[in-house]
Amino acid sequence: MIRLQDITKVYPMGKRELTVLSGVNLNIKKGELVAIMGPSGSGKTTLLNLIGCLDKPTSGSYYLEDREVSRLSSNELAQVRAQKVGFVFQTFNLLPRLSALANVELGMRYAGGSDRSQALEALAKVGLSDRANHRPTELSGGEQQRVAIARALVKKPPLILADEPTGNLDSRSGEEIISVLTSLHAEQGITLLMITHDANIAHHCQRIIHLKDGEVVSEESI
Repeated sequence: MIRLQDITKVYPMGKRELTVLSGVNLNIKKGELVAIMGPSGSGKTTLLNLIGCLDKPTSGSYYLEDREVSRLSSNELAQVRAQKVGFVFQTFNLLPRLSALANVELGMRYAGGSDRSQALEALAKVGLSDRANHRPTELSGGEQQRVAIARALVKKPPLILADEPTGNLDSRSGEEIISVLTSLHAEQGITLLMITHDANIAHHCQRIIHLKDGEVVSEESI
């Protein structure tokens, strides 16, 4: 599903350069559930952004479903994102004036279509059929994150990327979100990569990748 070869990411900082990723090699199989862990500044979010085609590496090669995407133009990367990747963020990123249903429908519009029945189906999968017409301010944090998950799932991408999906939630809500994600992974066979600082959350995954100073320092199977 995902193959990274000698990936580096370097940012210019005036007369200096900041190396965030340094020679990352990584393989993710189709249908895997993988956690990415590491201290702040280890390159976790940068790595996830590259995998999600939000950015391009400075050097190295990135293959997504056997297609090298590291050399694509910005417009081509946007097409890949729309068709292949669903994102779940720590801060939910819901539009406050729109209902839960309308927020989910946005996920389809970004992919070039809209189907209210599919949006309702996605909300049902995360247990929010009865909250479809509520705005984010009328929902709990856990419910807002479930709306964000439905928005990521509605276009049925083969890859879901979750950046600290429980970071803004209390422990009970966090466990509920992980239960939703792991259940959806098991039912639909999607490939799911998740950044987390919480070892208990990571151990719900099949594999944990540890980053430090922009390098993969270890991996463990659960």
